[in-house]
This record gives sequence, C-alpha cells and structure tokens, in this order.
Amino acid sequence: MLLDGLTAVVTGAASRRGIGRATARMMAQHGARVALLDLDAGQAQAAARDLTDRGLGDGHIGLACDVTDRDACRQAAARVIESFGKVDVLAANAGISQPIRLMEITPEDWDPILDVNLRGVLYSCQAFIPHFRERKAGSIICMSSVSAQRGGGIFGGPHYSAAKAGVLGLAKAMARELGPDGIRVNCITPGLIQTDITGDLLTDEMRVEIRKGIPLDRLGEADDVAGAYVFLASPLSAYITGAVIDVNGGMLIHG
Repeated sequence: MLLDGLTAVVTGAASRRGIGRATARMMAQHGARVALLDLDAGQAQAAARDLTDRGLGDGHIGLACDVTDRDACRQAAARVIESFGKVDVLAANAGISQPIRLMEITPEDWDPILDVNLRGVLYSCQAFIPHFRERKAGSIICMSSVSAQRGGGIFGGPHYSAAKAGVLGLAKAMARELGPDGIRVNCITPGLIQTDITGDLLTDEMRVEIRKGIPLDRLGEADDVAGAYVFLASPLSAYITGAVIDVNGGMLIHG
C-alpha cells in the first residue's frame, strides 16, 4: 500500500460528498492513519468512525478545527501529534466558495472567502511545520483551483479566484523555504468536481454545456482529486515539490 505506516491530516474532511472526505478515505485505503479535521467535532468524529466501519483500519480520529483560527490550528496539531506520535502528511483542503460577480463583492463576502481559502492554508501549515522540521520530513498538499489559473470558475467569484491564486503563490514560496528541511509542498488545482458544494447547483443542461469544454467528456468526482492527494503524499512523489497538479479532465490544457 502506498501510504503504509504513514499518518495524515486532512482539513475540511467531514462533508459526506466532499473532496476532503474522499481523500481521507483513499488515504486510509492505502494504509494511512488519518486525522479528519472540520468545524464540527461530531461530524469529524463520525467521519473518522466511518473509515473504521468500512474496514479501513483503526486509529483514525476526528477533531474540530476552525482553520481561520491560528490557535485552534495549533491546538489541533498538538492533539494529532500526541495521538499519532508523528505526522507525515498535511492535506490543507478546507475551503468555501461563492458564485457572485466582481461588483457584487462586499467586505462581508471578501473576508470569509479569503480567510478560509488562503489564511486557512497558512495557519494549517504553520501549525504542523515545526513538527515536520523537527523530523526533517513531511508532505504538504494545498488545495487551489482551476479558477485561479483561468481567472474564474463556474461556482466561484473573483474573490475565490484571488484566494486560490494566493494559495498557488504561498505553496511555491513554502516549497522554496522548506525544501532544505526535507519538506515537500505541492498544489492541486481541480476543475469542476461534483461535491456537496456543486451538486445541487448543476442542472442537466449545465452539465451538457460544461462537458463540451472537457476533453475527457465527463465531470470530475471527488475520488479523482483524492487520487492526486494520495500520489503527492506517497513516496512516489519524493522528488516533486513546488508543483501544481491539474485535475480537470483537460479543461485547462497549457500551451
């Protein structure tokens, strides 16, 4: 198994049809013990129990963590390290979106989108980096979006694009700074993935139109992104850092 003997932390991991939940499940399938972090402690704990109930190993834990709260991230990190003894992988996955146009963005819209999607990545990483530095090893995987690359998405406004573009820059800067410490930092940029966030907003007509711009002729599933997370967490990617892995079916093919 690709992650046998490793421990991993996934933020934003409780949503039943979310990328974080799928990532935690696939990491457990590949042998990792997983800490699932989310806003609600009960939901995070239920998601962790579900992994064991599926026969995907014991020892998974669910913890409450608001990624926009620096102290909360540090406390969660301390609890995970105490429970697991070590952490090998951080999947900074937590995020939110909002489909509004440029001139509609208010301070009340801007702040939470930037806080969760960008500040949340920073605080999550800061909480675990001292542990990774001490061990001279670690893989950090940050969630960005195709919206950052193409200047907008279907369900994310310009402030979402800005936040996710910030994640790309932050991850590359962290990769440069942390490389000498044996810490790898990479990004994933999903296209349109069918999750709890997008599922109820997509009509059949929208699906048909969107598929016209996707060479693989289908919308993405959470497991498609989870597979990229597992790869970047595994020894198979040991010499990859500062990279951006597109998971969009060819929606954005670079020239």
